[in-house]
Amino acid sequence: LLIFDCLRPRSVQRADHIIADSSNTARDLEEVWGISPHKVSVVQGATDHNHFRPIDDAAKIAEVRARYGAECGPYILAVSRIEPRKNFARLIEAFHHARQEAKLPHRLIIGGRKGWLYDEIFAKVVELGIEDAVHFCGFVAEDDLPALYSGADFVASPSLYEGFGLPIIEALACGTPVLTGDNSCLPEAAGPGAVYINALDVDSIAQGIIQLATDHDLRQRLAASGLAHAAQFTWERSADQLLAAYQKTLAL
Repeated sequence: LLIFDCLRPRSVQRADHIIADSSNTARDLEEVWGISPHKVSVVQGATDHNHFRPIDDAAKIAEVRARYGAECGPYILAVSRIEPRKNFARLIEAFHHARQEAKLPHRLIIGGRKGWLYDEIFAKVVELGIEDAVHFCGFVAEDDLPALYSGADFVASPSLYEGFGLPIIEALACGTPVLTGDNSCLPEAAGPGAVYINALDVDSIAQGIIQLATDHDLRQRLAASGLAHAAQFTWERSADQLLAAYQKTLAL
């Protein structure tokens, strides 16, 4: 980490041009490193809309749900590497409070490989005594993600910071609304398809969970808005943005 901290400012300052993965990252480069906005191009990620799309095959959804331990009742899905930046400890605590306050029947399904400093996250479930309500299903195969997204009432992504937020785009492309933070690039990724919360505030996360879990009409509206929003994130658009960045650099 020390090596990266030393090299990153030099690399940023010496580069002829910088590609940022979101408008938020571009602003960070300007505000934190003092980089001129003329030296930065935004090239956003995208998703394969032939793959990530709403799945209405009930049998397929049931098959995938069973594979990942989500077969019983409604569920909230979180998909990410398990590490502190993803804010899982607060999400789990907020989920516990929401279940108690609103008597929610939902389970929280967390998919993803272990990252770093994950012990506290697993310990939080045991500390709260909710092992029956929170299930860590491990790595989710990409072929199974559309059905797992589609089967969820909503996807929770309350990260403390993201560069782009690709799982959010994937969830919205599958017609599933999102609960996410009002920080970093998350509003840029989720657009009108999300309920926004303060990722540092457990009560804010809990109230967002209750709002989405109990309001079917809200979920339907966000799903429709999210589908339209996600449709703009295509690889063709990303390629056009990248080409423009190269052309801008060559013109210097």
